[in-house]
Amino acid sequence: MLELRGLSKSYDGVVDAVRDVSLSIKDGEFFSLLGPSGCGKTSLLRMLGGFELPTRGEISHNGTRIDTLPAHQRQFNMVFQRYALFPHLSVWENIAFGLKMKKVPASEIATRVREALNLVQMDGYAARGITTLSGGQQQRIALARALINRPKILLLDEPLSALDLQLRKQMQVELLALQRRLKHTFIFVTHD
Repeated sequence: MLELRGLSKSYDGVVDAVRDVSLSIKDGEFFSLLGPSGCGKTSLLRMLGGFELPTRGEISHNGTRIDTLPAHQRQFNMVFQRYALFPHLSVWENIAFGLKMKKVPASEIATRVREALNLVQMDGYAARGITTLSGGQQQRIALARALINRPKILLLDEPLSALDLQLRKQMQVELLALQRRLKHTFIFVTHD
């Protein structure tokens, strides 16, 4: 279970981006944060991911306080709004990147990349360049790259906002189906 108690974030001691948020998110839940642009959704997600420190409050995961841990020590991964894919790397290299940084053996990387490509229905795209992919395909690769590390919690920062309406609806259904199949906790931030 992920628990937030009195979580707040101020910038420059003046602007309250997040003010006194308390909530619990169960393991395996698909949890959505809905609100207009500028209401603090991304700031909250960045604190959960370890990219921002809270000004006040606590974050606990399964009873252990994590709000002071750096991002790489949490079992969370994030899919950013703009996907943050490396344009100079192939699909395969983008997905494998995190495992290579962790010095996972090459044979295990190969197996897990194939599994990740299959999971997001992108078999056959491994050698392609990122810039040759559509927005929906890039979104799937960003998901595969995040999921390959087997996170306990997947943080999704408006990952569908750059997609057209029809593709966005299709990807919403696919995300929910993927979450149900994996039984991971997904925290999805959206203004839509």
